[in-house]
Amino acid sequence: MITQEVEKETPQKQGMLNNVMRQFNNASDIIELNTNIRKILGITNNELVVHFPVKMDNGEVEVFTGYRVQHNNALGPYKGGLRYHPTVDIDAARALAMWMTWKTSLAGLPYGGAKGGIQLDPTKYSTSELERITRRFTYALGDNIGPELDIPAPDVNTNPQTMAWILDTYMSTKSPNERSTNMHVVTGKPIGAGGSEGRDRATGYSVFLNIKFWAAHTNTTLKNKKFIVQGFGNVGYWAAHFLENEGAKMVGVQDAFGSIYNPDGIDVESLLAYNQSHGNIVGFANTVSIPTEDFFSLACDICIPAALGNQITISNANAIKASVIAEGANGPTDVEAEQMLLQRGVAILPDILCNSGGVIGSYFEWLQNRNGEIWSLEEVMQKLEKKLYESFKKVIEVSENRNVDKRTAAFIIAIERLEQAYVQRGIFP
Repeated sequence: MITQEVEKETPQKQGMLNNVMRQFNNASDIIELNTNIRKILGITNNELVVHFPVKMDNGEVEVFTGYRVQHNNALGPYKGGLRYHPTVDIDAARALAMWMTWKTSLAGLPYGGAKGGIQLDPTKYSTSELERITRRFTYALGDNIGPELDIPAPDVNTNPQTMAWILDTYMSTKSPNERSTNMHVVTGKPIGAGGSEGRDRATGYSVFLNIKFWAAHTNTTLKNKKFIVQGFGNVGYWAAHFLENEGAKMVGVQDAFGSIYNPDGIDVESLLAYNQSHGNIVGFANTVSIPTEDFFSLACDICIPAALGNQITISNANAIKASVIAEGANGPTDVEAEQMLLQRGVAILPDILCNSGGVIGSYFEWLQNRNGEIWSLEEVMQKLEKKLYESFKKVIEVSENRNVDKRTAAFIIAIERLEQAYVQRGIFP
């Protein structure tokens, strides 16, 4: 099964690239980024578009389009997810690859940023068709990915099984004596195929931790706080799971099929079981169905957009009642909407900080594969919390010292680290 972690299709893909460039330019202006380095960071290094044929179960051949955009590798190998969704195109991949560069830099990882995927609706294909599509895409990418070059990971509508297919296909293209040394070509693999304990929950855990850090920083408690989650896939579920354990109450959930609400609370584990058996959240017991467009206006303290980009826009930003927005998705809030929210005093925990647990968990998996080590779940979670707290502390510090919002602070930290790398290394030739 493919992990369902998508929301309604958005026609605003172009807007994501516009958003990330405006965020980059805003931070670059504030720190007076060297103009030459600005030119380099404002464009992508490599963009790969592949068209490849796959035989369907009925014997017919279908041609698919796949993308891999490699934004920057000044700090280390390219790193980023692969998503399977109808909205995947070159502009979406460019925007997401750039966000990955800032995310890995902010987290202090030895990685650059990349992103990609295939333009398709995975619900329209069988498991065996998805396996053939994935394997053929991997073959088409060829040596443009690699354990020390570009390391894909799961993203929207892909999961550990997808990564296992990529791993097996990639390894089969290598000579027998090289195969075991390529285990870290992808991360987010199943445990039995070289995956890491804790990688499944790392992104959702980081969303939760950032909310917890924010609560401590503002001298408040999470107990009895009401929260809503857009997207009940891997990220949304784990964030909700940890928040509920902390005493918070989930009152609203939205997925690609509808939105549900119960002001008295929705049990996270029961909803997970229902979602797994029904394929969606619609009709869950003791909840009322609400119009999709009303979701963000629900009464709550915490809002977690954990689906696709550009979900919070000028058309719904003023209706948001939450005092904090924790971005589980990449680019869920557009620039104009963010300004409206900040003016109202809503705290926004930005994506490149809030959901960075996924890439940090991937880094831990990559390290274990590379070094032939196996870490316990407890060890992974402790290391993850330590790294995330360091990032959160830095963002708060820069935000307060420079009197800027948290997203701008996060961008400043990320860009300054890259600037330092270019200044110290110089530009070839």
